[in-house]
Amino acid sequence: MVKLKVKGDWNVIKGKLKQRYGNLTDDDLLFIKGKEEELIGRIQQKIGKTKQEIRDLLSRI
Repeated sequence: MVKLKVKGDWNVIKGKLKQRYGNLTDDDLLFIKGKEEELIGRIQQKIGKTKQEIRDLLSRI
């Protein structure tokens, strides 16, 4: 399993994602340590991007 590398504060990143993709909810963006794949899967279902695209997006924010 590839670990999700998120730089910065998760609350700031979560806010930026919600601004960019209005259909994401707090429940979709709930980050639980060790459940990174589940988080990526929830985001993937909502915005229709690949897992790699989501990892890239999260690393750029």
